[in-house]
Amino acid sequence: MIDVLIAGAGPSGSALAIDLVRRGLDVRVVDKAPHSFEGSRAKGLQPRTLEVLDDLGVLSRVLDDGSLYPKLGIHLGRAVIPWRMMKNRAATADVPYPNTWLIPQFATDAALHARLVELGGKVEYGTEITEFTQDDRAVTAKLATAGGVEHVTARYLVGTDGGASTTRTALGIDFVGSTDEQDRILIVDATTTGLSRNRWHMWPRLRGGFVAACPLPASDLFQWMIRLSPDENPPADLDEINTRIRAHTHASGVELQDVRWRSVFRPNIRLASTYRQGRAFIAGDAAHVHTPAGAQGLNTGIQDAYNLGWKLGQVLAGAHDALLDSYEAERQPIAAGVLGLSTKKYEAIGKLDPTSIRRGKDEQQLGITYRGGPLAAAGEQTTSQLNVGDRAPDAVMVDADGKPTRMFDTYRGPHLTVIAYGDGAVRALSQIQWPAAGAALRTVAVEAQSSTADLVLTDRNGSFRDSYGVGEDTLFLVRPDGHLASIASGDMVSKTEAAISLLTPRPRDKGSGARPLRGSV
Repeated sequence: MIDVLIAGAGPSGSALAIDLVRRGLDVRVVDKAPHSFEGSRAKGLQPRTLEVLDDLGVLSRVLDDGSLYPKLGIHLGRAVIPWRMMKNRAATADVPYPNTWLIPQFATDAALHARLVELGGKVEYGTEITEFTQDDRAVTAKLATAGGVEHVTARYLVGTDGGASTTRTALGIDFVGSTDEQDRILIVDATTTGLSRNRWHMWPRLRGGFVAACPLPASDLFQWMIRLSPDENPPADLDEINTRIRAHTHASGVELQDVRWRSVFRPNIRLASTYRQGRAFIAGDAAHVHTPAGAQGLNTGIQDAYNLGWKLGQVLAGAHDALLDSYEAERQPIAAGVLGLSTKKYEAIGKLDPTSIRRGKDEQQLGITYRGGPLAAAGEQTTSQLNVGDRAPDAVMVDADGKPTRMFDTYRGPHLTVIAYGDGAVRALSQIQWPAAGAALRTVAVEAQSSTADLVLTDRNGSFRDSYGVGEDTLFLVRPDGHLASIASGDMVSKTEAAISLLTPRPRDKGSGARPLRGSV
C-alpha cells in the first residue's frame, strides 16, 4: 500500500507530489496524457506562489526561465500606447519576490517535474485511473497503463486532473457555476516575425473583441490570444490564423510561422461543492476553474497543494483526521474570492475598462489569510500587524556568526517553526512538549540568548519587529505552509500547546511520545 495516489501531473499535482515526497511518503503520480503539457496557457506566477516555489526548491529554475512582465503596447490605429499593467516593485525585508513573474506553463511544469525527479519521484504518463473504490482504511484504484491493467491501493487519493476531472465526477461532487459556450478565445503559441518582443501587444476593439500577443521568455514564441465572435469558427490552420490576425490588427508585416500549440478556451466559472469525500480529495482546476484574467487559477491550485500536503503528512503520522477537513474549510473560501476577482477582471475587458488590465495587490495573493478558520483560534492572538492564520512575513536577520539570513530561510523545509521573541518566550519554549512523530520542529530564538534553540537570530535593523508587529516577549508557531498557527504574548505555553494539539500526532499517554523543548536564557 502506498501513502498517496495523485491523479494529474499539472502544477497542482506536481507541487503536491514534491511536498509529500520530501516528507518521506510513498507517492505515485499518474497522468493519462502521453507526455507533459506543451502549452503556455497559464503564464503568470504571483508573489505568494514564488514564495511557495522557493520552499519547494523550484524557484531558481522558474527565475531562470521567466522574466518580469513587459509593458503593454496598446495598438490604436497607427499609434502604440505603452501601458504598464503593474508597478514593478523592489524587494523589501518582508516581501522578497514582489512582482508577478512571466513564465509559460510548460516551463513551470518542467521545473516542478525536474524537482520531483531530484527527490526520487516521477510522473507516470499514459496511465489513467479508470475507477476506484474506498473504505475507511484505503482507496483502491484501477489503472489503465501501456502494459495493461494495474490495481493500486493508497491511503489517500488526490485528484488534480483538471476542470474535466474524472476524480471529481466519480465522487459525484457538484461543480457549481457556468460555462459560456459562445465566449471563446483561441490561444496559439507560435514563432512570429514583424513584432517587437519588448511589449505585450494588444489590439482592442469595441464590444470586447481583441487580439493580443505576449512574448514568452526563454523562447522564440509569442502567446497569441484571439477572442472569437459568437458564431465564428476558429481558424483551422496557420494560413487561416494569419488571415484572421491581419484582418483584426491590419499589421501586414506580422506573421506567425510555426505553431507549437493551440487551444480554444471557454471561460468557465465553477467551484466544487466540496473538496473531500472520505479518503479522496480534489485540488487545483478539479476544484475551481476561472477566467484567464488576473493570472489566478494556476496560483490558487499550487497553493491548494501546499495547504493539503503537510496535513496529509501529519495525519499519516498519527494526527487527528479533522486536520484534513481544514483543507476545504481554508481553501474553498479563497477559491470563491479568486473566482469573483478574475470574473470581474474578465467582464471589464468587454467594456474596454482599463481596470481589466491593471494588476495590483489583490492579484498577488500575499494577503491570503486563514483567519477565523478551524486552525486559527479566535481571540487575542494578534500583534499590531498580524493575526493567527496570516502569512508569516519574511524579515532580514543576523545569525550567531554575524551573517545575514532571512526568516524564510528558517521556514524552508517540511517542518514547523517556533519563534521565541525575547527572553520570556525562550523560557516558555522550554516547557512545551513536541510529539516525536510527524513533522519536525525548528526552534528559533530572536533577540534572546538560548543554548538549545536551533538558531539564535538578532533583529539588528528592526526588520522582524516591524514585519511581525511585535513589541514584547512573544511565542510564534509557524505552520509548514508559512501561515501563523499561534501568536502568544500571554499564557504562552497553554496557547501554543493548544495550537500544537490541532496540528500534530497526539501521544498515546500523557508525557510519552513527546520531547521537551529545552531552552535557556
